[in-house]
Amino acid sequence: MPLSDLSRDELESLHAELTSAYDQLVAKGLKLDLTRGKPAPAQLDLSNDLLELPGDSAYTDSSGTDCRNYGGTHGLKDIREIFAPLLNVPVEQLVAGDNASLAIMHDTLVYALLKGTIDSHAPWVHSPVRFLCPVPGYDRHFALCEQFGIEMIPVPLGDHGPDVDQIRELVANDPAIKGIWVVPMYANPTGAVYTEEATRGLVSMPTAAADFRIFWDNAYAVHHLTDVETPALDVLGMAADAGNPNRVFLFASTSKITFAGAGVSFFASSPANVTWYLSHLSKRTIGPDKINHLRHVKFLRNPDGVRELMRKHREIIAPKFELVTSILQSRLGDLAAATWTSPDGGYFISLDVADHTATRVVALAKQAGIALTGAGAAFPYCRDPRDRNIRIAPTFPSPDDVAAAIDGLATCVLLAAAEQRLAG
Repeated sequence: MPLSDLSRDELESLHAELTSAYDQLVAKGLKLDLTRGKPAPAQLDLSNDLLELPGDSAYTDSSGTDCRNYGGTHGLKDIREIFAPLLNVPVEQLVAGDNASLAIMHDTLVYALLKGTIDSHAPWVHSPVRFLCPVPGYDRHFALCEQFGIEMIPVPLGDHGPDVDQIRELVANDPAIKGIWVVPMYANPTGAVYTEEATRGLVSMPTAAADFRIFWDNAYAVHHLTDVETPALDVLGMAADAGNPNRVFLFASTSKITFAGAGVSFFASSPANVTWYLSHLSKRTIGPDKINHLRHVKFLRNPDGVRELMRKHREIIAPKFELVTSILQSRLGDLAAATWTSPDGGYFISLDVADHTATRVVALAKQAGIALTGAGAAFPYCRDPRDRNIRIAPTFPSPDDVAAAIDGLATCVLLAAAEQRLAG
């Protein structure tokens, strides 16, 4: 029976049961962490052979480039040839960098702020800058905006992309709106997958700012949790077809493919934007870690090598996602105490608890030794207007720890909901 249908006496009885269960949970002295989407040690072990590469005296790529030396800001062509088909971009429009795509996002944003884009009349910093932020979304995107004083405007994110009609109206009338953050495949944290229709809407809509940019963070392009391996959309081609070839800045990395701290990052865009990006990048670095590019080439071999490796990742983490949804359904489903996503890929599950209880749930969980990302973290300025969203990251803990954490979390969700209803 849903919580909303329980009588006062039934609610008080349930609250007493939950209070007892929670006290027992606290007494266990748990130390469980569901805060960040990190690969588990078993996932990192899949790439341990990287540590033996490139091997003695094997320091040149297929073109004969000595990877130990300076140069090559575009990155090794060999590694770009592996990932261009996976990201659905032309090889020459793909740049390979160092380990963090977040660093490329940071630099691209700074270049636009200080220098302007190729379509800008002046550097962005000369006037107010606003960004659209589909929500729930990725907290590190929002942190970048806060870092540089960029005003964030939330727009709702559905299962197949953001509210394009609302975005169209906003960008048509406000020249200060310079960009939008997008995680198009298995969005963080909901797992949403942008449709071609939604994507064509974003790349084709008229904008008051001639230099409007889509920051297309394809972090989970190959991170499937099912046998259905949805290919990445040709967003650069769509933008060119729409007459807006410079609108998209695309980002990706191998952070959750090989080693999270020692992978390869990528930037892709129109030829003109790539030239713009490299012209600024060349002032910051003489070249990326080409040895790391080379070891990834030797380890991954080709696009199918990446797909094969990702299927091994799936074998490790998909059961953890299944555990989460199974326990949530068992503990919360009949009481209709929350809703949650069941993503087909990515690293997160988005949990919506009773309105105005997420902060309380996170606090209860913390006291019970279960660390969660802060309530509202998936919203600009950490302001969830309904105080209901909690991001679950089940990849890093062991299956047993995932089960214990989610069962404990369910107790906290129910206790907070019962408290609220009794107080009302």
